[in-house]
Amino acid sequence: MQYVQTDKAPAAIGPYSQAVKVNGMVYTSGQIALTPAGEMCENDITVQTKQVLANLTAVLEAAGSGLDKVIKTTIFLDNMDDFATVNALYAEAFGKHKPARSTVTVKTLPKNALVEIDAIALAD
Repeated sequence: MQYVQTDKAPAAIGPYSQAVKVNGMVYTSGQIALTPAGEMCENDITVQTKQVLANLTAVLEAAGSGLDKVIKTTIFLDNMDDFATVNALYAEAFGKHKPARSTVTVKTLPKNALVEIDAIALAD
């Protein structure tokens, strides 16, 4: 088992790893809209989703993976009214690759984020 850490994504804000790599698989922790420096992005769903996807990409790449190797994602939304915006940005980021996905609305996310995404992916 290998713990994944990159300075191209925000450090964990608790007792967990950015991702864990085991048996050719990568399991990422949920990524919220913190910059790599640890600052929360503005309260805008487009800005936050783009940052979350950038963080997810950075963590996957640090683990020897990438968005094109993602098997499953889970999207957590603060407000389901943001689904269409998040879905469009997600589709743009993943391109023709279409992993399995769940999307749920939650009461509150860490740091009052609007969106959080985690992933399970294949690794080199």
